[in-house]
Amino acid sequence: MRSLRARGRSLLAVAGAAGLVLVAAAGPAAADNEDFTIEDSRITESSGLAASKAHPGVYWTHNDSDDGAYLYAVDSRTGKTVATVTMTGVGAPRDVEAVSMGPDGALYVGDIGDNLGGTWPHVWIYRFPEPKQLRDQTVRATQYTVQYEGGARDAEALMVHPKTGRVYIADKKEDGGGLYEGPSELSASGTNVFRRVADIDLWTTDGAFSPDGTKLVLRSYFSARWYAWKDGRPGKGGRTDVPMQRQGESVTYAPDGRDLMFGSEGRRSGVEALPAPGVEESSGGRGKSPDEQGSSGGGDGADGGYKVGAMALVVAVGLTFGLKRLFRRR
Repeated sequence: MRSLRARGRSLLAVAGAAGLVLVAAAGPAAADNEDFTIEDSRITESSGLAASKAHPGVYWTHNDSDDGAYLYAVDSRTGKTVATVTMTGVGAPRDVEAVSMGPDGALYVGDIGDNLGGTWPHVWIYRFPEPKQLRDQTVRATQYTVQYEGGARDAEALMVHPKTGRVYIADKKEDGGGLYEGPSELSASGTNVFRRVADIDLWTTDGAFSPDGTKLVLRSYFSARWYAWKDGRPGKGGRTDVPMQRQGESVTYAPDGRDLMFGSEGRRSGVEALPAPGVEESSGGRGKSPDEQGSSGGGDGADGGYKVGAMALVVAVGLTFGLKRLFRRR
């Protein structure tokens, strides 16, 4: 079963599609990882998202395109930027699209976009250790040159496997793209050739590995898919929920692996948490407290609130159609 939060959003979406105004009293929702809004006025094109390892509650993000060699640390509890990192030792970024955290505690920044349709002969990855202190600072990053097997690609998704440290890139093609695997170790002195290892039937805008490395999630603007990860390859999976956003660009796992955090571009863009695939099935739920669980018989808890909302929707739909039929008769 999906969480109450996900079911509530689906309910509101149905109500909106029916042209209704629905007000329902719902019980408290399980909210281990909260939604938040990026408040920094400089961040207008948040295109990548990565959960901090060193600083609980902090997510790293960056602007799209040629904003500069900057990375922003955003506190999810306030939505405020608590550190701005300026990278040196790299060229002028062209189209920064992704950020991922490696098992070594380093941040990997993907300057991998190519809005000209895959015409640049190479793209870049920048890497630097996550800062131990959250303050505005300048760091020296290592720059890696990347080329793709089979020619240039436009890509927006870069994922570092949390166990092996291997880097993967998913390209962005409307008719289905591919997943590309980097060498076992990136070289700063030569060209790193990424080889195609799987077909991906998705117009991918970002992706993330689960903290235990057993799943890969890829998202597009309006949908997302997860894949079982085994022996360095994506296997059978399925679809997973994705929120309705202005321009859905980013996704990352929350540090505890329970939720996926979905981000969007735009000023004061929102980051929304939805249950990660397989979490409820494998863990028997999200660990709600007795107050959050409610009563299975009385309908007084969270599920009871959901049922009230569902009943209100049914009544509203019936009333709407009944009034229409009445007016037609008159």
